[in-house]
Amino acid sequence: MKRNLICIICPRGCAMTVEGEKDNLTVVGNACPKGKQYAIDECTHPTRTVTSIVRVANRVDTMVSVKTAAPIPKENIFDVMAKIRAAEVQAPIEAGTVILSDIYGTEVIATKTIL
Repeated sequence: MKRNLICIICPRGCAMTVEGEKDNLTVVGNACPKGKQYAIDECTHPTRTVTSIVRVANRVDTMVSVKTAAPIPKENIFDVMAKIRAAEVQAPIEAGTVILSDIYGTEVIATKTIL
């Protein structure tokens, strides 16, 4: 396998090439160890932080922004989004409040305060 990636860990945006198979990957082009680890993780088990919005039931046309507290496996994004779409909260809600718990080992939290 050969894959070209742009590192997103820092603003430098190193262009990297990853070659090999799961347990034997070679990374070229990274400027730091964090970039190398990002490339390996992206090729073996990609994860993403999911951001979205949840309806505030007791407010007209109001939504609260939410995100996963930690990255989740990329293949589970659609399932997490379905759970987020089905959720509703009641105001007031504070930033950091857990909206959904135990979602692939993390939580969905509010990122905004709605009074």
